[in-house]
Amino acid sequence: MGTAGTSADEVAGERRQLINVAYRLLGSLAESEDAVQEAYARWYALPRSRRDEIVSPGAWLTTVTGRICLDVLGSARARREHYVGAWLPDPLPTRAEWDHGHGTDPADQMVLDESVTMAFLVVLESMTPAERVAFVLHDVFRYRFAEIGGILDRTPAACKQLAASARRRVRGEREPVTGAGQADAVRQVKEAWETKNIAALVDLLDPAAVMTADGGGMVGTVLRPVEGGARIAQYMVAIADMAPGLELVERSVNGAPGLVARRAGAVMTVASFDVADGRVTRIWVVRNPEKLRPWAP
Repeated sequence: MGTAGTSADEVAGERRQLINVAYRLLGSLAESEDAVQEAYARWYALPRSRRDEIVSPGAWLTTVTGRICLDVLGSARARREHYVGAWLPDPLPTRAEWDHGHGTDPADQMVLDESVTMAFLVVLESMTPAERVAFVLHDVFRYRFAEIGGILDRTPAACKQLAASARRRVRGEREPVTGAGQADAVRQVKEAWETKNIAALVDLLDPAAVMTADGGGMVGTVLRPVEGGARIAQYMVAIADMAPGLELVERSVNGAPGLVARRAGAVMTVASFDVADGRVTRIWVVRNPEKLRPWAP
């Protein structure tokens, strides 16, 4: 059976799924958009007769997008060796934050769930490209290993092993606190930061907490992770002293409670948190302006 009855709208309708797959594979909105655009370019470059032979355009586009993402992941590590400071995935706002009439933005297509939390995406960054593709497509999107094998050019059994290896990495991480527990912790951090209360911040931060910041060399920030609750608290208060007029607001970041720092209405920083036993264990701070474009008013 061919696809002679497949309309352009039906093919275009696959974009939402493709963007969601690509972002979870790459952690970058811009790179995800580029990957999906390239997949569509290859689709429309096919002769019409070839397109009509393809039973499932969605499956074809997913396979091509997956292969493009695999290539991007393979080169990303080399590129990030030259990245200034730590590299973090792009933070995602909610629809209320980014929907300013630009319906073609890749974030417009994003489904926010536990598979896009910053904590989850950071774990994905620790995987090999093949592990990440196998795990994301199978465990998150429920693709069969036979389909994944077509992307990775490996047997279904080999893809199953890759996903199992990736799954062990995920299980090695503590289950993060979400919902009200995280929201309460983030709210208390905000209040202590605003009052420059170092003692309160130290109580809210795990003694072994780690803060990682991504400025991309475009804005000032720490280039290496800050380790230890006391050091993080001192750093946060020092930043407050150096940034008069900075406003902190509670916002959903990648579908979880987070904080956004604004000055004169412009978003300067987006922070994500991981919480355990009522204390913040990880803070991810994104300041790279290129990664904050979806947050622009």
